[in-house]
Amino acid sequence: MADAISAPRRATRPPDDLKGGDAAARGPRTEEFSTPYDEHTTMKAWECLLSGEAGDGQRRFPVRPLIGDSWSRCASCGIDARQREAPLNHGIDALIEQNRDLLAAARRSFGTIGRLLDGTGAMLVLADRNGVLIDAIGDRRTLHDGMDINLSIGGKWTEDVVGTNGIGTALWAGAPVFVHAAEHFCAGIKSWTCAGAPIREPFDNSIIGVVDLSGHPDIFRPHNIGLVAAAAQEIEKALAEQRNEERARLLEAFISSAPEYRRSDGLLIVDHRGRPIYCHNVAESTLRAFRANPPTPAAERRLVRFLESGNGAELDNDAMLALQNCHFSPLQADNGMRGAALVFPTREARPSPAARRADADASDSQANCIIGESPALRRAIEIASRVAATADVTSVLIEGETGVGKELFTRLIHGRTRHRSDSPFVTLNCGAITRELFGSELFGHVPGAFTGASRDGKPGVFELANGGALCLDEIGEMPPEIQPFLLRVLEERVVRRLGDSRARPVDVRLIASTNRDLRQEVEQGRFRRDLFYRISAVTIHVPPLRERGDDVLLLIEHFNSRFAARLGTAPLTFAAEALDILRAYRWPGNVRELRNLVEKLHILWRGTRVGPEDLPAEFHARPEEPALLPATAPRPHSIEEAECQAIRDVLLAEKGNLSRAAQKLGISRPTLYRKLDQFGIRRGFV
Repeated sequence: MADAISAPRRATRPPDDLKGGDAAARGPRTEEFSTPYDEHTTMKAWECLLSGEAGDGQRRFPVRPLIGDSWSRCASCGIDARQREAPLNHGIDALIEQNRDLLAAARRSFGTIGRLLDGTGAMLVLADRNGVLIDAIGDRRTLHDGMDINLSIGGKWTEDVVGTNGIGTALWAGAPVFVHAAEHFCAGIKSWTCAGAPIREPFDNSIIGVVDLSGHPDIFRPHNIGLVAAAAQEIEKALAEQRNEERARLLEAFISSAPEYRRSDGLLIVDHRGRPIYCHNVAESTLRAFRANPPTPAAERRLVRFLESGNGAELDNDAMLALQNCHFSPLQADNGMRGAALVFPTREARPSPAARRADADASDSQANCIIGESPALRRAIEIASRVAATADVTSVLIEGETGVGKELFTRLIHGRTRHRSDSPFVTLNCGAITRELFGSELFGHVPGAFTGASRDGKPGVFELANGGALCLDEIGEMPPEIQPFLLRVLEERVVRRLGDSRARPVDVRLIASTNRDLRQEVEQGRFRRDLFYRISAVTIHVPPLRERGDDVLLLIEHFNSRFAARLGTAPLTFAAEALDILRAYRWPGNVRELRNLVEKLHILWRGTRVGPEDLPAEFHARPEEPALLPATAPRPHSIEEAECQAIRDVLLAEKGNLSRAAQKLGISRPTLYRKLDQFGIRRGFV
């Protein structure tokens, strides 16, 4: 390998043998130069593109299709062609932890390769699936030069931030590529040559990283691309060996733990990322949920927390929906490897009653999608989990504004209740029922009980939910004359159909939800005090989105991936300024409004990058009340007041741009967000 790149050349054009030669030496799925490479010609084509004469420039100064297409993407995304370096990702410790398997596999071969590269002028780097460098080895001088352009650990090298390059373009193409000298899009990187190859996960063939060979143009050789392709294959081979070892250890852990399991039951064993490693007698629909797109880093963190704590409320991504109908057993191998065994007990099919029974299955995949890590949301999830684990809690009240996701909490409580999870789950929207039909819907009726009654009679929702859960949505809309009858059913645990004196016993957990302040409704005489106390044995407050901080960004990430997969399009890229605006927005419609915004952008937006100017007008409106201190504010009397005043002054000077304000203050954006919350400074008004 050292001989392949050890003889430096001063010229910046590739050797002539690149135009032909052995195809095998060039590596798999590579792009050849469509015309003999010439730096002057390539630069002319690049200048024509930047000047707006792209079509004419590529006709007179042809470049390879791979490069021409990449340049067009970069220009349409607004990449600054004068850029001289890649941006740095400061959360590198977390990234290294997330990619520990990839790093372990790569370092098996990197150690030997690193020694061979010393003195050759070349360096080998490893990037994760997001193009962030997590390891680098090779010639010491070249490694030092790479730091000048952040071709070092922490540098982010995707096309959408640094233009055409061996790492980002390989991620886009999904195949080995090389980018030589002037073929780079950004001027500051045109003094480099690079060849990159994607690394694929053996489990599902998804791209999880890139291995790239880079250096100054002197080290270019046509078979460099073959070298990185071979290196990628070696890493994939090492990953496959790791996966097989993990599979064997988790199977051993399952056998030794001896959970309650019959051969006729369904069995699914997943690793610490929720990926199936063994299945038996499991429905294909369940497997599809686990074989979906690779989970986001936030979803992986939630899954790891679940495997550590056993708290089912942590599993709020789509893949965990199957847990509603299974027994869960955490697994831990002797090497620290974690996973889980999901046992699906076989049972006789139960008849499905008529009316509006809400099936707790994949018909609503949002049942377990409570996305967020803010303290207020985690508290609400923790209370819901405790309720689910306590069979004696028969009534729960869920409070929250419209659109916060109250229905997800009702499904979470029912789905996590072991003795009720496979029993009926019935919902009734109290705001959608006329006063005349309320009694019939709740309690049912016998034949001929009233004009228009069903000839055969009809059971009410209490009977339909017997043995399970009844969700009364928007209970604050219930007419006052019906409330005493509801209280009586809850107290006596029997129901009488309209027109019938026979009492029918019912065992129902009532989950009520409302967007009203029921305490105020009680004081104003619109809701019975005794009924309020009866249904609010446990109260769960679901916080509005404006109080959940960085959860806005996690939800954008979740819905962005979801709609991209559903519509078959690439995920949108949100500019930092756009994310600042979205995080600062008040979200009167809460999560529902955010979801609708992301869906609208996916359907209507023609590009893939969303900037501030692409957001609807309401996101740029100023709130009525100002949050900054006036120029005549009194002098601060403490360090905290001085810090608060400094932040306000910088925000005012930067016209509310949080990215520039954080840079000017010398702190990160997340730190600035925490300071704004700490000092009660509103955002988005400048």
